[in-house]
Amino acid sequence: MAEIISKAILERIYPRRPEDSRKYDFGNLLVVGGSDYYSGAPALAALAAFAAGADMVRIAAPKRAADIIATFSPLLSTIPLEGRWLDAPDLCVLQEVAASMAAAAPGKCAVVIGGGIGRSPETMATVKEFVASCALPTVIDADAVRALADSPEIFAGKPLMITPHLREFYELTGNDVADKSDDAKAEIVANQAKSLGMTIVLKGKVDVISDGTRTALGRTGNALMTKGGTGDTLAGIAGALLARGVTLFESASAAAYINGIAGELAGAKLGESVTAMDLVNEIPNVLPKRKY
Repeated sequence: MAEIISKAILERIYPRRPEDSRKYDFGNLLVVGGSDYYSGAPALAALAAFAAGADMVRIAAPKRAADIIATFSPLLSTIPLEGRWLDAPDLCVLQEVAASMAAAAPGKCAVVIGGGIGRSPETMATVKEFVASCALPTVIDADAVRALADSPEIFAGKPLMITPHLREFYELTGNDVADKSDDAKAEIVANQAKSLGMTIVLKGKVDVISDGTRTALGRTGNALMTKGGTGDTLAGIAGALLARGVTLFESASAAAYINGIAGELAGAKLGESVTAMDLVNEIPNVLPKRKY
């Protein structure tokens, strides 16, 4: 039986910070994404991660995208990669960055990969190699889902969260669930999560989350969240929670809840004019309020 995600999840994953908290205690996140054509996706993921409480976020992106992203906000630290898109020479850079982060903040690191990377064969191959070699909890989003679709079994058992929409889920699993009931979707997603050994967030009007053992439905959000970038904010929130040390299933469930409520708040204010940045700006109004 699928659980319904409620506000109670926020109290579990956002306990009061101890007074002696130090940098990285609440997350060190690497966002890998972007290309010559797309620079907004990794920036949105990173800004959403900061809003969700991450202590530090770094973005690794092809140089043109990295340089553009660096102008968006002083919060955004970028690692420029050579070339127009993610490619084989970038693999060692990503591996070195992930290793240095893990050394600086053991158990408090995570990766988000996929937003804006495109689908070139070189990029797909590099994503697969990096994910296969990375031990950090990782959110696989957007085109990176397609990179894993041809051989998902080789990633079984790794700490992965996959965040497909309906088409990506079909490409990943061969299951067309567009016209299925919520209960039927929940059963299929749970079976696929168990088979693949991953946590799945099937995005839609009702988000379906499963790790193969537990399954939850996220009923927050609205029809305005078809706007570009709202999937990137979800991935960024999920990455921030993983980097805090929250479990894959709880991170996925809480991210779906937070992203949806932020969409509801933004939609109530702006209607058709809402954008993904408006969701980022509403995240602080979703999280528990505490005095420090």
